[in-house]
Amino acid sequence: MVAAPMTGQGKTTVAAGLMAALRDAGLAVSGHKVGPDYIDPGYHALATGRPGRNLDPHLVGEERVAPLLLHGARGADAAVVEGVMGLYDGRLGTGGFASSAHVAALTRTPVVLVVDVSRMSRSVGALVAGMAAYDPAVEVVGVILNKAGSARNVAEITRSVALPVLGVIPRDERIASPSRHLGLVPASEREDAARVVERLGEHIAGHVDLDALLEAARSAPGLDARPWDPAPEVAAPGRGPRPVIAVAGGRTFTFRYTETEELLTAAGCEVVAFDPLEDTGLPSGTRGLYLGGGFPEVYAGELAANRGLLAELREAVRGGVPTVAECAGLLYLADALDGHAMAGAVPAVARMAERLTLRYPEAVSPGDTLLTRAGERVTGHEFHRTVLAPGHGDRPAWEVDGTPEGFASPTLHASYLHVHWAGHPELAARFAGAVHGAPAPAPAPAVPSPVAGAAVPGSGPVADPLRHHGDVEARGGMLDFAVNVYPGRRPAWLDRALRESLDHADVYPDPAPAREAVARRHARRPAEVLPTAGAAEAFTLIARLRPWRRPVVVHPQFTEPHAALEQAGHAVTPVLCPESGGFALDPAAVPEDADLVVVGNPTNPTGVLHPAEALRGLCRPGRLVVVDEAFMDALPGEPESLAGERIGGLVVLRSLTKHWSVPGIRAGYAVGDEAVVRGLARVQTPWSVSAPAIAATVACMGGEAGAEAERRAEEFGDWRAVLEAGLRGAGIGFVPSRAPFVLVKAGEGVHARLRDRGIAVRRADTFPGLDAAWVRVAVRPPGTTGELLAALSAG
Repeated sequence: MVAAPMTGQGKTTVAAGLMAALRDAGLAVSGHKVGPDYIDPGYHALATGRPGRNLDPHLVGEERVAPLLLHGARGADAAVVEGVMGLYDGRLGTGGFASSAHVAALTRTPVVLVVDVSRMSRSVGALVAGMAAYDPAVEVVGVILNKAGSARNVAEITRSVALPVLGVIPRDERIASPSRHLGLVPASEREDAARVVERLGEHIAGHVDLDALLEAARSAPGLDARPWDPAPEVAAPGRGPRPVIAVAGGRTFTFRYTETEELLTAAGCEVVAFDPLEDTGLPSGTRGLYLGGGFPEVYAGELAANRGLLAELREAVRGGVPTVAECAGLLYLADALDGHAMAGAVPAVARMAERLTLRYPEAVSPGDTLLTRAGERVTGHEFHRTVLAPGHGDRPAWEVDGTPEGFASPTLHASYLHVHWAGHPELAARFAGAVHGAPAPAPAPAVPSPVAGAAVPGSGPVADPLRHHGDVEARGGMLDFAVNVYPGRRPAWLDRALRESLDHADVYPDPAPAREAVARRHARRPAEVLPTAGAAEAFTLIARLRPWRRPVVVHPQFTEPHAALEQAGHAVTPVLCPESGGFALDPAAVPEDADLVVVGNPTNPTGVLHPAEALRGLCRPGRLVVVDEAFMDALPGEPESLAGERIGGLVVLRSLTKHWSVPGIRAGYAVGDEAVVRGLARVQTPWSVSAPAIAATVACMGGEAGAEAERRAEEFGDWRAVLEAGLRGAGIGFVPSRAPFVLVKAGEGVHARLRDRGIAVRRADTFPGLDAAWVRVAVRPPGTTGELLAALSAG
């Protein structure tokens, strides 16, 4: 065993290097780690070419430690065990239970101490003498001096140590391993990991007496134990097909115990790994899901971008595919992680926190679940720097220290707790049994990753979800609740302005009259206004304005800004407004390093009106905040609008097409920070705003427009009240709206059923953060609304 007086002495460096050096010398080597840690065994696996394994009395019980050592060391010439923390440091309050010394005593393994001597001299002798004499059951047989300095100091230290000095390793920064908030970076995430381990082996071989270490290893007495065998622990079925259990892997999901897969294989299942960052679908024939631990917070944006896999995963979990998720797996199944939309199979939102949660608890099952039976106890560990809200569902997975935790059902078990199934094989047996009995999942209505192509109406997959809009759903004579355009006639003065604009079609359009009209409307300077070909053009201009480092789009919202940013080559960070919070924006969820934030107000499709004060609070030096107020004119008095405010780094976008029933006349504008507006003008295509759009802008900013705009806004409010009252009376869920549309939770299948009845509503599963249970319903006059409500009530 490679142990140390305390953490930070270089145990992992020496242990992994020793494993690699012995392997290079022609020996078969098995690597083991005391404690629950997953990362060090990854380096051990690279060094030995065999699976890295853990030895932890807390997780598996004292009686299984020696059998698991023998199991992992089958066919090996030498086993190297890396200790944990200081030699005698174990679970607090237990007298050193599960410490390196405890495991050394259980397995009768001789111990070599690694001591960082960079700040010591003769005191090393006293330290080593105390460690060696502290517990007679632990045999310390030698010392390796790490980070050694001058030859004189090394000689002084060697004279002070009563035990053999088996190696002297000089300081070498080239072999340092990078770390992050939970320790070392996993080997699978480092492209140079194999080379690093190779260098470690060369370094150790050059400074450690391998022959003396092997002689110390040979002094270990035999063990009166039989190697652990997974087969007797689980009831394997007879011959027949082996159902596939899809196990998350790749760079993101690196934390799982080798024995878990061995138990599932012994139980008659086929374990197939998939990479959530790279694979666009689950493995063929998946009948079970195991999502272990790792670092999803590091790759949240990339995970969120793989929307096809997320949709398939969500449908599999909801469809009853037996699923186990531990820690990272729980976050992956949540609605969102640090503002990035995840699978949405667990109704909770996760975020990074300041405080590290690290505990070694005993957990109790509060009820019967996929894995457990009520009252059963397991031992486990937690190690994470995220928090989940809410922290548990109606059926928690565990009670830890009397507090409910996680989410469970007959087909799902998701929590922060890591459990070593070799210590609790009944969990593996129950999971495998459920997988054997699981039906084939139905094909998922997956949302593919965005690719070029046209969106299609209906409820099937769409080629480009971010570019799917309600207009394609309302074609073919459907009763239109999908498009958010005022359903009445255009005012005569607007029609007259549009007709007269054609008299100027023989000259290039001049947007100056539109700029001046908008400036008068919002009491701005003309230089603070840019007419655009609808708000859609403005989103494209913003995407091209700067080489954004971390652009953020607040979702669920109109997807065109997200699509424009991606089209311009930017990696978008979504910030999700969760359903549990009424889809309200939490400004604290916006990353501090965001240099662009795009948010709708009122937001399409939720209809939520965010307080102006919250949006002002997003503004700060070095950041551009873009507020899409495309539907603000549909609110009487335009409350919470920022269009008239001069705030550095703020731009407001408006569209005239919806409120004035002219979607074919691409008319809109940006108003705000003069420097930003000037930059947008520089990247705008010349003459992009047509003469009819300029004429419409001037007309809709004029005196005749004011009273009509207010009347239409009040009319929308009356019609929306009728719709919401009807939904409430029918017991159909919805989000209270301030916009000319309502987000309705009608249930999966309703979108298609309404289409069969000739009614078009806007599907909402193409909005990040929403799924097929939601539809967006445009506000219509009461008579037309009655037809929709009747169709919904008819079932």
